[in-house]
Amino acid sequence: MGATDSGNKGGRWPVDRLQPIVEALVFASGEPLAAREIAELVAGCTAAEATATLEVLAKGLEGRGVRLVEVAGGWQLRTAPEHHQVVRQLFKERPYRLTRAATETLTIIAYRQPVTKAEIEAVRGVDSSGVLENLVEKRLARIAGRRDGPGRPLLYATTPEFLELFGLKDLKALPTLAELGDDFERMAEQSEFAQAGGTEQGILPVDAEDGEEGAGGQTEQASKEEGTQPAQGTPDPAAERQ
Repeated sequence: MGATDSGNKGGRWPVDRLQPIVEALVFASGEPLAAREIAELVAGCTAAEATATLEVLAKGLEGRGVRLVEVAGGWQLRTAPEHHQVVRQLFKERPYRLTRAATETLTIIAYRQPVTKAEIEAVRGVDSSGVLENLVEKRLARIAGRRDGPGRPLLYATTPEFLELFGLKDLKALPTLAELGDDFERMAEQSEFAQAGGTEQGILPVDAEDGEEGAGGQTEQASKEEGTQPAQGTPDPAAERQ
């Protein structure tokens, strides 16, 4: 018997009673909402009942203008992909875009995390201080600790906001390197990028001042120049959230 069936039979909160409550919660939430969070908010509701209700609600929204999708460890209402262009006309500001440098750096972090700045630069071949600082500021990357080795360098990893921006349920949902395109696949092959990096050494907790250190001390202006200029051919993840 599946989760949906068990949610409809027995239990304090069958799907038909819980569905309008869950719908209101995910609509009001600005962030992906997990089943366990719903269970904590609704007295007597279990995570299994919340999951069953979310699945029924998602199925009921198929073919509608908005969809309920599982992303970044939770569930979120999003514009149906086929309506992104017309919905975007509601907003005057330009959609958020990643530069080529930011895309490369974030890709390396995503596939090789936790990874140091030096390891990122070994793959890219250029200084990545400014773009790293910008990605941390935008909460697409985070300082995950320090490598337990010479110099105790900072380690970088992705964030829940990264998963949300790209519409990923979790890191297992990352596309293959081949799907990212020839340039990324070639970069990966040349630098053994596809291999998990750095996990053989221990990770130390960060110090209080590490959050202020950022990614390497480049000026705010350099960070802005590196991380905000639009790039030709860069994917537009912002449309997913509209």
